[in-house]
Amino acid sequence: MSDDRTPEAFKDRTDTVLAGFLDAEAAELLAVDDALAPLAEALRTTARHGKRLRAAFCYWGWRAARQPDSDALVRAAAAMELVHAAAVVHDDLIDDSPLRHGRPTAHRAFAALPGPRHRPRAAARGLALLLGDHLMALAGRLYTESGLPAAYLSRGRPLWAALARELVAGEALEILHTGGLPDTGTSLKVIRYKTAKYTVEHPLLLGALLAGAPTALREGLSRYGLPLGEAFQLRDDLLGLFGDPARTGKAPLDDLRTGRPTVLLAETWHAADPARRELLRRTLAGDGPAGEDALREVRALMDELGAPARVERMIAGRVEEAVRSLDELDLPAAAHGALTDLAHRAAVRHH
Repeated sequence: MSDDRTPEAFKDRTDTVLAGFLDAEAAELLAVDDALAPLAEALRTTARHGKRLRAAFCYWGWRAARQPDSDALVRAAAAMELVHAAAVVHDDLIDDSPLRHGRPTAHRAFAALPGPRHRPRAAARGLALLLGDHLMALAGRLYTESGLPAAYLSRGRPLWAALARELVAGEALEILHTGGLPDTGTSLKVIRYKTAKYTVEHPLLLGALLAGAPTALREGLSRYGLPLGEAFQLRDDLLGLFGDPARTGKAPLDDLRTGRPTVLLAETWHAADPARRELLRRTLAGDGPAGEDALREVRALMDELGAPARVERMIAGRVEEAVRSLDELDLPAAAHGALTDLAHRAAVRHH
């Protein structure tokens, strides 16, 4: 990065903003009642982890428009990480995922709290829902209180509305298509709206809008951001099933257990003969043999039919498309270099 800011230094800078902001909010909750301590602690811990890619994309959208480094902009960019934290809490709740970053997910942690509680599982899920909602509200507050001029912040208002709408649309599409006939086009649409846009394209555009970037630059950043965001989620899907759980921090068969409509599943279905499709249908519908062995058999079938290799080619093609699009833009050298580096960091990783 420019200004002698390495990716690690930028991450530290973002972490500092988030820690201070969330510590202050946790203290406000505790001032209401000490019984809110679990929720206050969850606020501090839920957003503690992450590569801070979303904040970095926002920052470099700003710098791509030839704006200088700005602490206020970093605070606005950090709001993107709270959007992500909110989405993660809700996603884990919907899927009943047990682990995130190697630790219990929010609703599982709430369920493990000591003490009597009426309907403890429902109470834990309710607390997680409230936590996710609060994180989304806090994202808006951090953005509006970032210190940027009000005229700058107003430029991003329509994008915030689009971000929220499309994030909900993507999550809803995943729910509605889970258990349906696997289809690659449908799965790509799900990841585009559920993850790709708010991970890369929206943060980039937010930074560019805040900077007053012209339409041509914003359109060019979208041509970079959308394929790269898809590559990011395709990589996540691969790591979720074929990565090292010690590095991903996630339950290794979660996507299969919940029957998520991933591209991996769609590509496996497309390549399978009728007998193998029946195995996929019965196992993923819960009609076949239950347990880890059946899910591992499906994962092995994915590998046998070449689905991971095809997804790898999709990732490579999208990264190439994203990086090539940067050459069509009149970018400062630092922004071009940083966005090229971010493309590889987002799509070529082990966790």
